[in-house]
Amino acid sequence: MKTVRIWFEKRGDVKYISHLDLNRAILRGLQRSELPIWYTEGYNKHAYITFALPLPLGFESLCESFDFRLMEDLPMEEVVERLNAQMPEGIRIYDACEPADKPDAIAYADYRVRFLLEGMTPAESLATFHRMAEGETLILPKKTKKGIREIDVRPMFEVKDSYADEQLAVVLLRTHAGSRENLNPALLFEALAEREGRALWDVDYLRSDILTGVYDDLWER
Repeated sequence: MKTVRIWFEKRGDVKYISHLDLNRAILRGLQRSELPIWYTEGYNKHAYITFALPLPLGFESLCESFDFRLMEDLPMEEVVERLNAQMPEGIRIYDACEPADKPDAIAYADYRVRFLLEGMTPAESLATFHRMAEGETLILPKKTKKGIREIDVRPMFEVKDSYADEQLAVVLLRTHAGSRENLNPALLFEALAEREGRALWDVDYLRSDILTGVYDDLWER
């Protein structure tokens, strides 16, 4: 028996299904694939899968993963092919491998956020975001294990790049992520809209990479 890590994209309308529904869809795909997967013991036997960093509702991603166990050795290319044939539209498996890093090695995630503030041009929307993000502190209400607390999230993200095209403002962010500390980038843009008293139009979030505590090292595929 060995553990296999599956890497997949989540794109399009499937971003609107919850993590629980995603878990169910992937479990059904695993069962239909007829791979020799390991099932838990006991009365209610089921395939056991674990996700390293569950994706927030409404986000797309290029770098999602889950782990499961195989009872037999199979070529990884065959695992990818058989799973892809059973996945719903919007989920594309692109790699399978034995895990290198454990999930607790995750410390950062990269995101691309495209957005527009009501009544503003892309350039104006971008400038407004920078005015908020470049302060020494940014106190926002954040859900924690102890409930909603006002905390300074400014140390928890970095703007890697930004630009305005003809239609939208685009921000590339690196945020704290993982089990120790995690920042959902939607928190920043919802706060921006509230502070400006303007609706947030055409916003979309894409997770592009997951990184370890070494900062520039990708979490191993």
